[in-house]
Amino acid sequence: MIVKYDNYDNINAMQKNIIDSIQNDFFELTNKKLSKKQIEKKILPIFFYIYNSKRKKFLISGSQGIGKTTILEILNRNFHKFFGKKILSLSLDDFYYDKALRIILSKTIHPLLMTRGVPGTHNTKKILNVIKKFNKSEYPIKIPIFNKLKDLSRKKQRIVNKKTDIIILEGWCCGSPPINKKYLHKNINYLEKRFDKKLTWRNYYNNKLKNEYSELFKKFDKLIYFNAPNFSHVSSWRLKQEKNMKITKNSKQGMDKKEIAEFIQHYEKVTKWMMKVLPTKADLTIYINTNQNIKKISIA
Repeated sequence: MIVKYDNYDNINAMQKNIIDSIQNDFFELTNKKLSKKQIEKKILPIFFYIYNSKRKKFLISGSQGIGKTTILEILNRNFHKFFGKKILSLSLDDFYYDKALRIILSKTIHPLLMTRGVPGTHNTKKILNVIKKFNKSEYPIKIPIFNKLKDLSRKKQRIVNKKTDIIILEGWCCGSPPINKKYLHKNINYLEKRFDKKLTWRNYYNNKLKNEYSELFKKFDKLIYFNAPNFSHVSSWRLKQEKNMKITKNSKQGMDKKEIAEFIQHYEKVTKWMMKVLPTKADLTIYINTNQNIKKISIA
């Protein structure tokens, strides 16, 4: 079933089917039920923005646990069915370097690079290779799958055999510009003050943002940014994410509340920087409230 329309007001006849499908998928993924009005006003505009833009390559970014993955999965399940466009979805997290490689980074550059997350801990060459194959319609495309609990890539990869129309890369730091010197040098948490006194770690990942990651992000046409109300909510959202991950994997491994609080300090500087600059730089900004629901959407 493909929606044919010129603008949002012209699709009322098909709107109920789309909303029902999204509502069911959202409940299945989150165990939360959104009202039809919420979906109409806060979820559907994301679909229409992507379709109406006529572009092929999108970034989705925002803090940990904010809901990027859920939205991407809902797009995966419904975009082709209702809009006739197949999505090739990528998660930045699947391109992390394995623990063994990060041990080398931690010994040769800085100990904090042992922890995955900041720019410089992803294999961007693999992402660029996927984009190159997408641009040339060279299939099959092989995509890595990262096991966060085991902290390494799985031997089995995801294989995309059929041609896709749109590629979306979702990741917490996607689209972030490099941090200005004044804010980069300011200590904002214990981790920076205690373990990065010479700014080696910060300068390393910021140079990665300025060069390697900037080149990657330029390959994409549009940036969709999920903006958190403030950083204090990121810890609780990330803890919820960790609990869900353990339930899904049926494992007792994973991080507790204290470990999460320490872990997200690695992300804090870039996340707060993104909150400062991306609402005015992103093509579509989605503002999230304290209940993790979409408050409003702003188009640049």
